[in-house]
Amino acid sequence: MSALATEPETEAAPAAAGNWLVYDGDCPFCSRYVQLLRIREAVGPLRLVNARDGGAEVEEVEREGLDLNEGMVLKLSGKMYHGHDCVHALSLLSAPKGVFSRFNGWVFRSPKRAALIYPVLRTGRNATLRLLGRRKIEAE
Repeated sequence: MSALATEPETEAAPAAAGNWLVYDGDCPFCSRYVQLLRIREAVGPLRLVNARDGGAEVEEVEREGLDLNEGMVLKLSGKMYHGHDCVHALSLLSAPKGVFSRFNGWVFRSPKRAALIYPVLRTGRNATLRLLGRRKIEAE
């Protein structure tokens, strides 16, 4: 398993086909969060991947032993960020435009706040999936 860094590179990553974000497309919160992020303005091309569709990115996440039910995964410049590390990295890379981006930045720019708040968000995601009758993501 690769070590997850706590801080992404702060300079814009080179536009590379290898930059992607895997999220749960059946989770209304995850889907909306990904839509509201302004990450592409900071890092250039970033492939958004619905974990439920499978594919090479999901397989790579699984090979690394990361559980997509425990959090989204961002791969940026060859490094993977999972769960609270992912939202922390995204907050550092998001353009500070708009109310959502500023609020997201304030909440998750602190690694401690991200680590404290993310489990609450994950619990809300899991409860919402149950209420909507949707299953968790199944590893292949």
